[in-house]
Amino acid sequence: MKALDKLKRIQTKNNSLLCVGLDLDPKRVPNPYGNSSKGLFDFARMIIESTSDLVSAYKPNLAFFEAMGVDGMSLLRLICERIPDDITVILDAKRADIGNTSAHYASALYKIYKADWVTVNPYMGHDSLKPFIDYRDRGVFVLCLTSNPGSADFQTLDCGGEPLFMRVCKKAVQWNTSGNIGLVVGATHPEHLSRIRAGAGDMPLLIPGIGAQGGALERAVIDGTANFTRTALLNVSRSVLYASNGPDFAEKARASAEKTLAQINALRPTNRKEADQRPTVTTETAATAPESGEQPTGQSSPGQN
Repeated sequence: MKALDKLKRIQTKNNSLLCVGLDLDPKRVPNPYGNSSKGLFDFARMIIESTSDLVSAYKPNLAFFEAMGVDGMSLLRLICERIPDDITVILDAKRADIGNTSAHYASALYKIYKADWVTVNPYMGHDSLKPFIDYRDRGVFVLCLTSNPGSADFQTLDCGGEPLFMRVCKKAVQWNTSGNIGLVVGATHPEHLSRIRAGAGDMPLLIPGIGAQGGALERAVIDGTANFTRTALLNVSRSVLYASNGPDFAEKARASAEKTLAQINALRPTNRKEADQRPTVTTETAATAPESGEQPTGQSSPGQN
């Protein structure tokens, strides 16, 4: 099954556009789980078990695992294996290099860690991304407009009358001959999101920044999906992982994921239409409504007839 088909299938099954980032920081993981690799694995396992029916993807960020050395990379592999088979795995690696090096990056991420999608950096051009794109049954999320403040240093620079991020978007469309490319677009740039969505066509968008980074959820959802007509993932990490630093962390993580998912799904056109059709209580109707126990005019209470 192709990566995009797998993503669409789980989004339909779980009625979810939610992606949870697995950015395991031992300093923030509740005690005693942050004190050992086994503890970190158990923490991640409990997060996955408590949220797997609410999400369509998990996104481990490689930096957090690389910082732990060999044990961390072994931990990453175990966590990836623990994720249910029908849920999309995105490895947030932001890799790319000369072709031969990229080929080894791609082999490691797709074959050893079994990633469905990998994030890549387009700065070195097509030949640096081709080894990833050549895995036609796997996906490639190309950094387009990232959620960090420093994105303005380069990504919004004028390139012949259009910003660099739109040049990246257009190139990604050209390279997407196998239908396995998507774009990373931060929710912290709502003023540009609809433009990128229009330029990206049917390519999926991975949209980080709606949780702790403060991106506008409603704009990200509506513009990122073109009002639910295109594929997108809304990523949250810290707001779910670290919803509690106590023994109830898994329960609180689920509650946080449920809240975000409900906010996303409330924006679906059918749900918005139902909300618009619900009767509203105006000041006037509230003022004329009978008090509790008071009978409406023209009616008698039982026993008065």
